[in-house]
Amino acid sequence: MIRRLLPFILAAFVGLAWPVPPALAADPPAKPATVLQVPDTLAQRALACTGCHGPQGRATPTGYLPRIAGKPAGYLHQQLLSFRDGRRQHDGMARLLQNLTDDYLMALAGHFAALELPYPAPPRRPVDEASATLGRQLVEQGDAGRGLPACVQCHGAAMTGVSPAIPGLLGLPRDYLVAQLGAWRTGARQATAPDCMAVLAKRLQPQDIGAVAEWLSTRPLPADTRPAVAAAQPLPVACGSVAP
Repeated sequence: MIRRLLPFILAAFVGLAWPVPPALAADPPAKPATVLQVPDTLAQRALACTGCHGPQGRATPTGYLPRIAGKPAGYLHQQLLSFRDGRRQHDGMARLLQNLTDDYLMALAGHFAALELPYPAPPRRPVDEASATLGRQLVEQGDAGRGLPACVQCHGAAMTGVSPAIPGLLGLPRDYLVAQLGAWRTGARQATAPDCMAVLAKRLQPQDIGAVAEWLSTRPLPADTRPAVAAAQPLPVACGSVAP
């Protein structure tokens, strides 16, 4: 009997020496995890802003979130402080900035202010001639009868802003412009007293706001989109967010 079974016993032992198929082999030792080295730079930290404001702060096509690249550093700093301290209402911005210092916010503002990036072409939309005429008049001439100075008197003849604290109004989405003028008019947005924009926005009618926003949002940008170095003349109204 043993002689008959011996070949099968030997075959079984030989089978134990055969290599194990790969699918049945034990898992190889885990490789050490690769540590991602993230550069500790201000540009890297500023990526938290570009998730909403678009790559490099150029804005997005959503129609609401504004461009921040190239805006005057003083203006950007004032807005960051206002979001952090509650003068401008936006839960996401407030949470993002709540633990950041004034100096850090100034550095962040300087980073975006220094970016000189091209603007996209303005959108093409059907033009309402009456609204366009009203918008252009308020931007370029104002309305003395209602105590409304022209927008160009503060925001610069080219409408690209004035350093260090007055923003440009070209290259912004129409919906964003409407929302901000409306927020000043209703008190939802505030600035350092005396709050000149709140005063002026309250003198605007809804059709004025729509006309100004529509006209500004469709204007082409000049070749030089940088803010003016200084105002050509004294401001027509006192603004607490603009140093004398």
